[in-house]
Amino acid sequence: RLSKPESVWLRSPDGTEVQAWVMKPVGFSARKKYPAVLEVHGGPHTQYGYMFFHEFQLLAANGYVVVFSNPRGSKGYGEAFCGAIRGDWGNKDWEDVRSVVRWMKRQPYIDAKRLGIMGGSYGGYMTNWAIGHTREFKAAITDRCVSNMVSMAGNSDFPFNKDGYFRGVPWGDLKAIRYLWQQSPIAYFDKVKTPTLIIHSEGDLRCNIEQAEQVFTALQQLGIESRFVRYPR
Repeated sequence: RLSKPESVWLRSPDGTEVQAWVMKPVGFSARKKYPAVLEVHGGPHTQYGYMFFHEFQLLAANGYVVVFSNPRGSKGYGEAFCGAIRGDWGNKDWEDVRSVVRWMKRQPYIDAKRLGIMGGSYGGYMTNWAIGHTREFKAAITDRCVSNMVSMAGNSDFPFNKDGYFRGVPWGDLKAIRYLWQQSPIAYFDKVKTPTLIIHSEGDLRCNIEQAEQVFTALQQLGIESRFVRYPR
């Protein structure tokens, strides 16, 4: 038994319209309140759509409301929309994600005290960013994540070229290092309280596994409930 996505359009504080979808649990009853999971796509320059995704269907089949969206940085809505976060992650994209969360909390069938967030790659970046900037989520899953833009700049198969997508270079340029550090979720982990599952493969060449190791180390040292599922190459 499958759940069909329903499209909704939301508005960010600056007036930007953001498309999102909601999938209600199989056997949905309007008289009940359900836990909900916000899914964030990777990329960030890709897109979700009206589609079949087994992960979403599995969650819906197990009693979760599933919400997914295309915040700024996503493709499909024009070059300006896609380029709005170029070299500036955790800003306008986060505002759009926050708008989706506010919408979720207003829905009568969603239990606002049982919200989760999860995503992979850039979705893992945004998951890490979210738990360092809000305590609205009961739990999080960060998969093949990005956590530290400074270290990632030199160990990914997509190295940061000088003044390319991001400004400067992460060595010998203290201004560039501060700029990348300000966009690194790990920089804000002193504020994390959310129990988190970390998933990562040792064979990931784009997002090196050290990105997840930093997350796990920080959460363990902070005493935050966390588990690291580490897949071999």
